This record gives sequence, C-alpha cells and structure tokens, in this order.
Amino acid sequence: MSSPATQALRVGELRPSQLLHTYGIGAVTDLPNLSTMVMGLDDWDPVRARVLTEDRLLAAVRRRLGGSVTALRTPPHLPENPADPYGDWTRTGVPVALFPRWLRCSRERCNQLAPASSGLFQLRPNLYRPEKTKYVHTNCGGPGKGQPTALPARFLVACKDGHMDDFPWIYFVHKGSDACDNPTLSLTESGTTGEAANVFVRCACGAIRSMADAIGQAGESNLPACRGHHPHLGTFVPGGCREFARTMVLGATNSWFASQLKVFSIPRAEEPLTQAVKEHWSLLSPLAAVPAEAAKMLLPTQACWPELEQYGTDAVWTAITKEAQAGAGGPEEEDEEFDLITPEWRAFTHPRDHALPDFTTARERRVPDGTAEWLDSVVLVHRLREVSALTGFTRIEAPEWLPDEELRTRPGAPLSRNDPTWVPCAELRGEGVFLALKEQQLAEWERREAVLTREGILKDAHRDWCLARGVEPRWPGIRYVLLHTLAHVLIRQFALECGYGASGIAERIYARSGSDPMSGILLYTAAPDSEGTLGGLVSLGRRDRLGPAIAQALEEARLCSSDPMCAEHDPRVHARLHGAACHACLFAAETSCERGNHYLDRALLVETLADDKCAFRP
Repeated sequence: MSSPATQALRVGELRPSQLLHTYGIGAVTDLPNLSTMVMGLDDWDPVRARVLTEDRLLAAVRRRLGGSVTALRTPPHLPENPADPYGDWTRTGVPVALFPRWLRCSRERCNQLAPASSGLFQLRPNLYRPEKTKYVHTNCGGPGKGQPTALPARFLVACKDGHMDDFPWIYFVHKGSDACDNPTLSLTESGTTGEAANVFVRCACGAIRSMADAIGQAGESNLPACRGHHPHLGTFVPGGCREFARTMVLGATNSWFASQLKVFSIPRAEEPLTQAVKEHWSLLSPLAAVPAEAAKMLLPTQACWPELEQYGTDAVWTAITKEAQAGAGGPEEEDEEFDLITPEWRAFTHPRDHALPDFTTARERRVPDGTAEWLDSVVLVHRLREVSALTGFTRIEAPEWLPDEELRTRPGAPLSRNDPTWVPCAELRGEGVFLALKEQQLAEWERREAVLTREGILKDAHRDWCLARGVEPRWPGIRYVLLHTLAHVLIRQFALECGYGASGIAERIYARSGSDPMSGILLYTAAPDSEGTLGGLVSLGRRDRLGPAIAQALEEARLCSSDPMCAEHDPRVHARLHGAACHACLFAAETSCERGNHYLDRALLVETLADDKCAFRP
C-alpha cells in the first residue's frame, strides 16, 4: 500500500485476497499507527496491474457494471528489492489516503483532537519499516520531551448508501452552535470499560458532551445529515444524502461489505494448448485474419505469449487456425458466459480423465459405505483456479444474499468516479471435493408433506425479511437450504480432519429444480500461491475417509449445545433467514459461507429435538 498524498510513501502490506474480501476499495485499513482508506480505481496504476483472462467472469462483471469494463486486473505490484530502497517497487502498490483525517494525541495529559491538516501533527515516515510510519504531536510536553504518537480518531459516521465521513466533532460538542470562534477540542475517557458513555468530547470554551449522545436513536437527532461523501473518490453527492448518518467505531466489521463475483476456471478443451488458446481467444482471434507469416511474427507481442511460448510458434498458430475454423466464441458460447453455475456443474458431474494446469479432477469409483442411497457421485478436484472480482461495496448492511445474484445489478458504492474500465481481481489455486446427490431421492424428499410445511414456514420468514429491506422476495428453494446445511455440517467435520482451518474451507452450492436440475456441493480450499494447496482436503474425499467423516458430521448435527432453543427456533418471530441453526452448530466464517449464514436448517437434514419428520437423512 502507498499513500498518494505523501508522494507514494509505503505505509504497509496487504495480501491480494485481502483487497477483495476485507480491505478493498473504500475500506478503512488499520495499521499499527495509521488508519487509511483504499482509494478508488481512478488513483490506481493499471500499468503495473496484470491482466487476468477469465471470459465468463468478465461477461458477468460487464452485465453488472456495464459495457465500459474491458479487463480484469490484479492489484498493481512489483517484486520487492530490499537492496534498492528507493526503487520503483517502493512507489508501486494500492493507493491509500489518511482516514479518518482527525487525530488525537496519545499523551494522557493532552488528548488534543484536531485534523491532520491543522499543523499540530507531523508525519514521520520510515522507509525501512513502513508499518512504523506515524504522525506525532509536535512540541507536546515541552522541549526535550519525546513527541507522542497521534492516533486516528475513534469514531466515524457512515450511512446505508455507502457514504462515510469524519465524525462532526465541532458540530457535535457545541450542539450545532457557532458560538465558539476558536474551537480547541480534546477526547478523554473515564473508567475502564471503553463504552461510549465514558468517552467525552471537550472544547476549551467549556463545552462537553458524552459520545453516548451520538449512538443509536439519539444520534439521529444529534448529528447533522449525511453529506453524501465518498472519501475514496473525493466526491460529494449534490444536495446531500437522504439517509441518516450513523456513528460507527473505527474498525467496525459493518463498515465495509464487499460485493463480488467469482468463478472457477473450467476446461474448454482436452489438451493444454487448445485450452490456453480458448482462454485467450479475445486476444488471439484478430490474428486469424492475418497471413500466417505475419501472424507468427506478431504472436510474441501478445500479452498472453508468456503462457503460450512453451508450445512454440508453429503449434500455437496451428491451434489458432483450428479454433477459427471451429467458430470459437459463437452466440451460444457468449450466452453461456452469463450463467456462472451451469458450466461448473457440468464440468464437475462429467469429469475428464486428462489433467489441465488449472482444472484436474478424478471421479471416485464407488461412493462411501452407507451413502449409496442418497449420494450419486464423489469427484476429487486435485487442482482448481478461482478468480474473484470486486464490483462494489456497501456499508452498515451487507449485500442481500439472494439467489442468482450474479445475474442482477447490485446497488452499492461505486469503485470509481466514472464508469470503470477494469475491476480488481484475485486469483487463487487450490483443491476440493465435489459431492452430487441423487436427483430422484431429493425430488421425492421435496414432495413430502412435512417438508412442504417446513418450507412454508421458512418462506414466510424469508418474505418478511425481504419486505423489511425493500427487496423483492426470491426464495432459493428448499433444496438449496438442504444442500447449504449439508455443506456447513461437512465444513466443520472436514476442518477437524484435513489440517485446514474451518475459515479456510469454502463452499459452492449447485441447487436447481426443474427441467435441468442440479443438486451438489463443492467444498474447497485455495491460496494465492501459484502451486495451490497441499492436498489435505482431496485426501479426505477418498472413499475410506469420506464415509466416516460424513457419518460423524451427520451425527454431530443431530444435537446442538444450544438445544432445545436452537431446534425450536421459529424464523418467523424475528424474520430470520435460518431455521434450526446457530453459532454452536452450523454458522461458519464469513470467508466460508456464500450466503452470510442464511438459508440454513438442521431440521431438513437430520432429526432434531423439535422435528423428526423433515429429515433427509433420518
């Protein structure tokens, strides 16, 4: 990370995946002595950002953000070279700016609160230890004293429309009055609890106010209206914002929620060269209209050549001509790119024996003992590649977890001042286990009277939840809830046996009824390393280990440590999107669940204390 306001001064480091999941554009990043915000795409350097090829994902992003998006890129990066502390690599990175812009002196007898631009605070860079870069309160404590660190102010304001701003300290402590001509503020705390009632804003004029007056319903009447500020873009909404500005603690988890799209790279051919040509066809297709000799001379100038060079110019040209004759990129293929789920389902349910660099699968010959009645097949995914793209973000409330989200335009704060021409992406490689359920047994279960009754209860709660948020109710289907519950049950069990933490195992649910049904789950783990992961999850998918793991997982799901409260939970009471589920039995980490721990119900999977009629596995 680097700060554009300080001539590209390095202030810290982040992993590429963090820039999409935790500290993306518009998010506040907490460093040891600084608090910064990641700036919008207008301030990024696309020259240092590597282009990723994933046509299906690009098509989905274009459908969500518009046709202006022409590329997927990784965050800008150059390899670190400690021997050259002033090289280009020190000025290459993701741009950030100081936020919040109000700082507080950390000396106990001072606690002065002022903007960084007031001249009271001075930036102290550290080129060799960028994480130690900080602001200090100059001349605090008199001559000869060590200059205390100036820490970021503890509170911010934000609204549901994605705006964020510095807390209005002067307005708040003076209750909106302009009587104080020279406000000099301090922020003090009494007691040891740290709660807002014990934090006080004081002014030299004698005004004092507790931060409790800025929290909750009291804050709506004591704070000014939201100014519609996007600090990551440096813009304001003309005329302000219609939402209330809410006080938020610095570092709060609800200050930033990513809106993403992600896909797995799936095979388009049976051998690596043809697969590579298909992946980069948007770049290579113009060469098909060029004479052979000229095209071969142009091939090394293409951005994708480093991946194709190993095959040789003649072999690549032959593959291009065959692809052009076959009519690659026709209308049917373009239409399919908008559907992110179906091509993946087909790739997993019809695995091929050959191995490709980013997709290697093998079907187990027999399903584990005790599962033949309901489990159709098990596929070991030895290698997979996941590419995710950031398309926006929200604050206060997470994006609505609804079915077919990749096909809908999502509201939220923008990534740039104008229509973006590219979006940041992260590339992960790993492994997984795919389980496909038998369609006949699942369809019969869906038609049970007890299941239909349970579905009615969940749908009523789902409708109330959506209406309370002004969202059109779109029920994902009872089979989705069942498969999602099974995935969470297995994630917990797999984490105990495969060596990966539960937060490192993610899910992908394939659930659809109708003429082209789907009923399967993929549990996978991935890492940004080019070699992927170590194989611990795949080894758990083998028949001799998977059977006991499934049996143990289902047995554990029957009883929750919060029963009977968990088992008897009625989702209609508080309009929740889950039935018998809680942190003690089913809820998973944010990085694991694709639906934010919604659409879960143990009663659909196994017998519980409150329901023994809906269980898919009695």
